[in-house]
Amino acid sequence: MTANRPQRPNRPDSSTPELAPKPYQFLSFPKEPPNRQRPVGHHKYFSDRLHGTLYLKLKVQTSLHVSTGVVVMGSDIGNNRIPLIKTMIQGVDQKLSIGGSSLKGCIRSVYEAITNSTLAVVTSKYKPQIPSERLPCRHKEQLCPASRVFGALDWQGLLDFNDAKCEKIGFTAGFMPSLYRPRPEERQAYFVRGFVAGRKFYYHTIRAIDQGQNSGVPVQQAAREYTFTTKLHFKNLLAEELGTLLIILGQDPKYPIALKVGGGKPIGMGTMTVTVEKIEQPQNLKQRYSSYQLSESDELIGDKLQNFIQKNIQIAHSRLIQKPQLDELTAILRYPTDREPPAEMY
Repeated sequence: MTANRPQRPNRPDSSTPELAPKPYQFLSFPKEPPNRQRPVGHHKYFSDRLHGTLYLKLKVQTSLHVSTGVVVMGSDIGNNRIPLIKTMIQGVDQKLSIGGSSLKGCIRSVYEAITNSTLAVVTSKYKPQIPSERLPCRHKEQLCPASRVFGALDWQGLLDFNDAKCEKIGFTAGFMPSLYRPRPEERQAYFVRGFVAGRKFYYHTIRAIDQGQNSGVPVQQAAREYTFTTKLHFKNLLAEELGTLLIILGQDPKYPIALKVGGGKPIGMGTMTVTVEKIEQPQNLKQRYSSYQLSESDELIGDKLQNFIQKNIQIAHSRLIQKPQLDELTAILRYPTDREPPAEMY
């Protein structure tokens, strides 16, 4: 679809003034094509690269639902007041859980956007309207920055995401209004000169819509202030790659962004802020992996942790980050925010 006068991707669409403002925005692609290289490999730990584990605490800011795709009777999960409810992952200890793949997906999408990378997945319907340099990497020897870190066809990647476990037992019952698929063919702002306008990200809002709709479904969810913990293992990362990951996790005070996780993003759900509690970083790789004992010097906490984080963030800004895209992204994912969720159909 090509409009006679294409709109800029970061400008609100005025073609449907009778509808509420859109709860999302498009992030433009960098002008230069991605820098494709061969990945470093898994056959050894390189002494000039970074290896370790991030210990993360994720705090729910707006109600969170990561769906299992299963609807059960409320009585099956201890709520007799609700006939049917869409479930969230819950362990045998009755604690809610966020799958590692869900965390990986939302973090990778941001990493792609701010490092001049390709798209990870495209649908065949819109493939002709995606710039050729943004199509997914298909050759292991020529991977974009995000694919080298997160993985691609025949390449595992350098990060291992664990499931995030809730720190408390239980859940709250919420309500998710009916959501509909995107309809790019009906909105000019999705395309500029016949090509996709960019990557689509949903704004954070001060709360999630939980009532006032004619149709929808009750959902099992984690309410505001619930906290989850997880570990993220990394190996053979460059300093700028780790620094970029830390920026996405909201550790750069100049770019205060939060994650958007799970379902219900259009209605404000899924905002989570991240705290890096400590980093486990072996100083002697041979000693670390030939013993079950962890040296105290291998843990970064307090001032040492913050100095390490900010050092790698600055390297990321100088070597890898695309500043125009990071600025655009921060305008969308900045948190805290004063933005209200959409009150009407948009």
